Amino acid sequence: MKTTLKRIAFSLSLVLMALPLIGHAQAHSRDIKNVVLVHGAFADGSSWNEVALQLQKKGFNVIAVQNPLTSIADDVAATKRAIAMMDGPVLLVGHSYGGMVITEAGNDPKVLGLLYVSALIPDDNQSVMDVLQPFPPAPGSSEFQQDETGFLHLSRQGIHKYFAQDLPAAKRELIYATQVHWAAQATVTKISTAAWKSKPSWCIVATEDQMINPGLERATAKMIGATVLEIESSHIPMVSHPKKVADFIQSATKTLYLE
Repeated sequence: MKTTLKRIAFSLSLVLMALPLIGHAQAHSRDIKNVVLVHGAFADGSSWNEVALQLQKKGFNVIAVQNPLTSIADDVAATKRAIAMMDGPVLLVGHSYGGMVITEAGNDPKVLGLLYVSALIPDDNQSVMDVLQPFPPAPGSSEFQQDETGFLHLSRQGIHKYFAQDLPAAKRELIYATQVHWAAQATVTKISTAAWKSKPSWCIVATEDQMINPGLERATAKMIGATVLEIESSHIPMVSHPKKVADFIQSATKTLYLE
């Protein structure tokens, strides 16, 4: 009888010793694997192609949103549809004007974190123009052109000299040819509640950005208490430095374990 009790006690001790290891394994098996990528103005979801491919190779479920760029409300709705398609918690990533979109759409309960890529980051009740106001305008802003229907596009010089200056000429010309026009009203529409106030955030600062002042990118990253990576890049590091961007996204997901 004593021998049996000793065996039971020994078996129980082994189980108790293993529990921390089991819990640790379960935590890591539940890492966030869903990433929603939100493009900015003058672009579409294909701007994330290289980043998406790298994330898929790492085992992530990825959706690149196709924002209509007709209004903030329309773009937030498109992003929420993408979030709804995911089978679990999401890391929401936004580039440029896409930062405005994810700051609003990020209030969705499935979103556990926000990652901004050379992006505009608003506070409550702020518009694009409100965010830009504290810093001198970047050189590329002089290349915005508005048509008679109230939509903005970038001039050829704007693309080549300020938007994508670190890409080969052929790629710059392709970006110019495929740009999506952006509703001017989206620059003055205010978001409601900033999701970064209740969720962890990360920021990529593009040090050679000529579309958004890098000083503004640093200031707003500090404002929201984000983890920051600086990349020597034009306004579109996800195109010119996709591996660095994908690796940073992956590093962010590693801190977003489910409870």
